[in-house]
Amino acid sequence: MTQSPLTIGVLGAGRVGTAVARQAVRAGHTVHIATARPAAEIALLTEVIVPGATAVDREQLRGADIIVLAVPLHKYRSIDTSVLSGQVVIDTMNYWAPVDGFIDEFETGASTSEVIAEFLGDARVVKTLNHIGYGDLEIDSYPAGDPQRRALAVAGDDTAAKALVQDFVDSLGYDAVDAGPLAAGKSFENGTEIFNGRHDAARMRDLLSECGRVLAHA
Repeated sequence: MTQSPLTIGVLGAGRVGTAVARQAVRAGHTVHIATARPAAEIALLTEVIVPGATAVDREQLRGADIIVLAVPLHKYRSIDTSVLSGQVVIDTMNYWAPVDGFIDEFETGASTSEVIAEFLGDARVVKTLNHIGYGDLEIDSYPAGDPQRRALAVAGDDTAAKALVQDFVDSLGYDAVDAGPLAAGKSFENGTEIFNGRHDAARMRDLLSECGRVLAHA
């Protein structure tokens, strides 16, 4: 990893959150994991499932360079928004109506991350890591320049936040492709070609361009 190690907070200790946390530890980052439960209650789980990470109370996530939001989408309104205020936040969540039930605010045609960003207020939301399986994340990474390297799209309205997240994604072993504003996250949500496949950077750029043209005329 060429960039400096970061402090990464992960909110959520399910399969996605712990997979991201393990990969971040491997990349040399300092990783803190929190849930709605006190740190003492998840300390042993964290030690076993994510060696090298530290369990913290969710309030202790404040000040991390990046906070990864990895909770079930249908529970998003239970998130303590004060913890994420002003923070760079990666939204990894996906809307699965058969699982989550139909949720009106996610049926409007907007990117789910736009809804999340509005709820979180002044958090600097960036959408990525939602279109790779948690199992794949740990086994499909390659060094920069490797012809087998997979690309991940990154969307956000805050340029500096998006750049920081792109560096983080690169450190995890993936080519980070700028998808544009947060609204462009619609291009790589559940059901899209980007979501359903594995793509290199060139193909990812082509797909994002195609999706952009379709959305512009929708």
